[in-house]
Amino acid sequence: MFKGSIKHVLLTVIFLSIPALANKSELATTPNALTNNAVTQIISNNKEYLISFSGLASGKDYRDVHNNTYIYDVNENKWDEGSPVPISQPIDGLIGRLASVATSINDTAYIFGGYTVAKNHSEVSVPDVYAYNVDNDQYTKLASMPVPVDDSVALTYQKKYIYLISGWHNDGNVNLVQVYNTHTNTWEQATPFPGKAVFGHAGGIVDNTIVICDGVGVDVHENMRRSYAAENACYRGEISNKHPTKISWFKLKHPTGTSRYRMAANGFIDQLTGKKEIVFIGGSDNPYNYNGIGYNNIPSQPSDKIWRYQIKNSTWQITTGKRATMDHRGLLKLNDKLVTVGGMGKNQEVLNSINQY
Repeated sequence: MFKGSIKHVLLTVIFLSIPALANKSELATTPNALTNNAVTQIISNNKEYLISFSGLASGKDYRDVHNNTYIYDVNENKWDEGSPVPISQPIDGLIGRLASVATSINDTAYIFGGYTVAKNHSEVSVPDVYAYNVDNDQYTKLASMPVPVDDSVALTYQKKYIYLISGWHNDGNVNLVQVYNTHTNTWEQATPFPGKAVFGHAGGIVDNTIVICDGVGVDVHENMRRSYAAENACYRGEISNKHPTKISWFKLKHPTGTSRYRMAANGFIDQLTGKKEIVFIGGSDNPYNYNGIGYNNIPSQPSDKIWRYQIKNSTWQITTGKRATMDHRGLLKLNDKLVTVGGMGKNQEVLNSINQY
């Protein structure tokens, strides 16, 4: 099933005191164009880094799926290549993967799952979880996901727990919320995601408030093959302060009524005003295979819209960004600007830039 995908996300809350970027008029381009890459942001030994794991190169063919690691030194405005993301057991010789998700706690990056793509378009969800240390360029294998998922959303809580919400598992979506404890290297199941199980969704977290939007669900039909359909729905979850596996979920009013696939998203706290919001950027209103061509065979185009969910009063603000992009796995903040790394632009062009919005 050439689901392609593309699957989505990430999305992590970054509450970092960010050093000033060296005086550069432009941000350095990535070593290679890439999309569907897991991204995160860390500070280690007073140096800030943006890190990209695995993804798809500009050819957009199964042979362009890779496991490369690229590291951006913010102060130096320079990219370096790190050790490739390991795989515990190559699947039919395949080591690259799409739709991994990444997040970080303190100076450690965490990478979850992804899926391999074979010549015949068969896909296998990878159970692997790794911690990455940027200082020594070393990966440490951690406890595997109980249910391997890709195109999921990864969110951190209390600098201890990482929540993987919904996503794709081999041949169908799951509504699971799998919680990884970074202190004990163990997994638990939390209150399930209340909406239709999806892949390619996006979300963020601030304090104990989660917001998840959109994605693609699977529809089953009588006497015909199943199909993929955009899901235009947003949900807010409140994590119990006493029991991190208990989440109270509520349905939110959708900001536009039109679903967007593979947005970049994250949660942020304004350090000056204290305003708390979850931000969603880009994506496409036409869900697509990993080459950017829609399941309806129509080439997908990116959006330039930005959705901001204000946590305090539960309202949405919709604005237009500087550029239109899609196929993201996370949203970061650099020098007070929202950024993504790579992705697809107009006409499914695979980008080699740090995109500022």
